[in-house]
Amino acid sequence: MTGIFCTIVPPHLLDRLARSADPAIAAAARRTLVADASHRTTRRLTTVVGAAPVPQPAQAPADTPRRTVHDAQHTTTLPGRKVRGEGDEPTRDATVNRAYAGLGATFELFRAAYGRNSIDGSGLPLDATVHYDRDYANAFWNGEQMVFGDGDGQVFNDFTVAVDVIGHELAHGVTQYTANLAYFGQSGALNESMSDVFGSLVKQHALGQTAEEADWLIGAGLLAEGVRGVALRSMKAPGTAYDDDALGKDPQPATMDDYVRTSADNGGVHINSGIPNHAFYLTARALGGHAWERAGRIWYDVLTGGELTVDADFAAFARLSVAAARERYGAGGAEHDAVTKAWSTVGVPVE
Repeated sequence: MTGIFCTIVPPHLLDRLARSADPAIAAAARRTLVADASHRTTRRLTTVVGAAPVPQPAQAPADTPRRTVHDAQHTTTLPGRKVRGEGDEPTRDATVNRAYAGLGATFELFRAAYGRNSIDGSGLPLDATVHYDRDYANAFWNGEQMVFGDGDGQVFNDFTVAVDVIGHELAHGVTQYTANLAYFGQSGALNESMSDVFGSLVKQHALGQTAEEADWLIGAGLLAEGVRGVALRSMKAPGTAYDDDALGKDPQPATMDDYVRTSADNGGVHINSGIPNHAFYLTARALGGHAWERAGRIWYDVLTGGELTVDADFAAFARLSVAAARERYGAGGAEHDAVTKAWSTVGVPVE
């Protein structure tokens, strides 16, 4: 099964950086945009639009991942030279070791919390490539593997520094193998939101954090020193992650009142994902404890339950999440009430 090409840094942000007055920032952004455009074209030509979701496998999950990290050695050839395999000792390259650990943290969240054997549910090997290209300011899932750039050193740091970025991109694979949400408009924003949700849960699970302790930021540590911002996105307060001369102001809305209608970014998939992101945050905070347990379980049930269509909008996901909470935890319980209230707060109807 082939999949869409998904990047952690959205095209509209790179477009802005490409117009920077700083020649180095602009050159790195343009180089990244060219590489990303090439990958998108390849994915579009090899992806079956509206393909049916892959059925959930019946076998029991494995206990360990099958990880392989490659080094592109600053070329664009994938996968590159193998530098660390499953069970191998750490290398001298911190980027390699962070990628290896992030693959493992993602595998462990889905295994421990949801009984899922890798991102496809059938033990898919987890492959990653580091040191992709030069000054490449992105990380992506190309339907088959993870790829990390080293960043441009001026706006973005090494893309392996944030484990939630690794979890985010691999979660695109989970969506690819389950609901296969179309990557445009509200279904595309849901696709992005699923990755932010489970990327954040990967980080929280790895750190043992409760919903109250978590920062709810996507990509904390990714922005270079001197950039005015804390991350790429905030699930707690969409629209507040950055406000910088080079990056501009975070455009994410928190509610439907500020929904952005645009033809850019596949209909605003990285922008309007702030709305379902905020609904998940509100649910998780209302329930307390570890967010991957009850709130995450409800979202996982919807994503993998077979009723979420490829072109689902926010309202469809909201209705299914309320139904999933009711089915798993009972009507009128804290879980059902928290989900219902969260969607109401962000302006998405559940009936």
